[in-house]
Amino acid sequence: MNAHRFTTPAGERLVILSEADYTALTQAAEDVADQAAVAQFRLKLATGEEELIPAEVVDRLLGGDNRIRVWREHRGLTMAALAAQAGIAQPFLSQIETGKRDGTVETLRRIADALAVTLDDLVG
Repeated sequence: MNAHRFTTPAGERLVILSEADYTALTQAAEDVADQAAVAQFRLKLATGEEELIPAEVVDRLLGGDNRIRVWREHRGLTMAALAAQAGIAQPFLSQIETGKRDGTVETLRRIADALAVTLDDLVG
């Protein structure tokens, strides 16, 4: 690395680098940030704060399938089991999943809690 150092008349110390050296430094800094992010994710994964989502589930969510149904099926819950855990009637859950009715924020929050996802995961 070829760096030229100098001090301005105001006393500020500056360093001039070639563009190649500057690019190498910024890429190294980005690599360190990426490594820290991966380490943080692995820690959260190990403690259960994060989870790996299968591509099939992600594809269904991105494809527009009903988010509650996708998460319910991913969690291996029947409609009756999810309704019971969320404290709502199974027919009401069915209507929410088919889009015939909207749930209140509180109802959706209870469903999200039962599915161990955030409210944003259901309505985002």
